[in-house]
Amino acid sequence: MRINVIGRQFEVTDAIRQHAEGKLSKITRYEDLVQQIDVRVWKENESREDFGAEIVVDVRSHEDFVSKASGHDLYAVIDDAINKAERQLYDHREKLKR
Repeated sequence: MRINVIGRQFEVTDAIRQHAEGKLSKITRYEDLVQQIDVRVWKENESREDFGAEIVVDVRSHEDFVSKASGHDLYAVIDDAINKAERQLYDHREKLKR
């Protein structure tokens, strides 16, 4: 499983990259489904301290799952988007079991 952390007009520090990769370790239990994960982070406005995050999960034999979040704390935004992606993968796996 490949993980890419990308900043859009925003520099991704090692701390941000490590935080995202650490939180994505929850998704390793879906390794049989997931091929690649892209984490995109950006600053919403130059004047305000709002951040956005988007998680794109490339899944075998299915369209990509996309989850988005925004807020004032970048780390909380990343956590929220990852939780949404994990929920999508869980629901997808449950559908496959039926």
